[in-house]
Amino acid sequence: MRVFHIAAGKVTETEALPETPASPAAMPGFIWIACTRPEFEARQAEIQAALQNLTGTQLVDLHVLDLLNHQLPSHYDYTSQYDVLVFRRLAARSADAEPLGLKSKRQSGPPVLRRIDTSPVAFAVFDQVLLTVHPTDCSVRDAYALRLLNASSTEARAAGVKLPTSPADLMLRVINLMVDGYLELRRDLTRQMDHWQSELLKPSARFNNWSSVLDARLALHHLDEICEDQRSALQDWVDSIETWPEGITPALQRERELLKVRSRDVLEHIERVVHHVRRMEQSAETTVQMHFSVQSNRTNDIMRTLTALTAVFLPLNLITGFFGMNFEFMPIIHSFTGFWWTLASMGLLIVVAVLVLWRKRYLASKY
Repeated sequence: MRVFHIAAGKVTETEALPETPASPAAMPGFIWIACTRPEFEARQAEIQAALQNLTGTQLVDLHVLDLLNHQLPSHYDYTSQYDVLVFRRLAARSADAEPLGLKSKRQSGPPVLRRIDTSPVAFAVFDQVLLTVHPTDCSVRDAYALRLLNASSTEARAAGVKLPTSPADLMLRVINLMVDGYLELRRDLTRQMDHWQSELLKPSARFNNWSSVLDARLALHHLDEICEDQRSALQDWVDSIETWPEGITPALQRERELLKVRSRDVLEHIERVVHHVRRMEQSAETTVQMHFSVQSNRTNDIMRTLTALTAVFLPLNLITGFFGMNFEFMPIIHSFTGFWWTLASMGLLIVVAVLVLWRKRYLASKY
């Protein structure tokens, strides 16, 4: 468990939960309590007591179950004292990570899709406390904690780096970091899909790994569903900000406007991810259709060649069949030069047939 106190442009990390009374004047700034799901389950009573001291309220039982559920989709819920937002992130494969749409233990498909697993990160947003519940070994929590500590340094403040001003602002920044993980995936995913397209469209290759194609399509479809849930949850959060009371002071009003702007920015990032995932789905579907079109064209080319060869040798078969009839008296059958005249006629027919077919482009290698 990691606990951060953010106040007066400084970030202080402690290991123990604060025991400050629930009084805004007694605790300047706000607290970020970041714990893993097993830690939250083991220290649930301690965390609830700390929330009672800091905010004057505790998490309701249903929200506690949501925070402990590692298969919960992205969604938003609220009470009069706090908001709860569950947001699924990209995760390395771990004990509580859920495979992305691939049911078999031995996953196939593009390597970049095999690495995509998802796990929910839960946010409980109070007025002065942000409680986050992460999967085990969450890189997002550690990455943003390092960024937060670096932002409080003298050099960072001199460079204009600003700390989050509220628990809601901190939550949006962490979510933005998670969405950026999806955006960084686009280049690798696009490269993998382009490689797959080239493999499927090779004229000399025979593609048989259709189970990988199916797994890739299922993974992309599941990723699309995850992004849709994320967008819906964040849109509900943006709508809830509109219901907040107007700030009394200009500073509070500006803080609320900045929250709206940051929320819309994160929502726009999610929209970009959704657009890209759907484009990848369409690309995979189009690639499969193009593959079968190429195979159909190859089959047509083969049949065209065979038909042309048949047209060339069919008159020869007619001539040989004619002279193979068992009649005693036939023209030039007893002639010394009959064989050579027949052979010359057959050669002439071959040349004429090939020229005619070539002029009609039946024997052309390309259209």
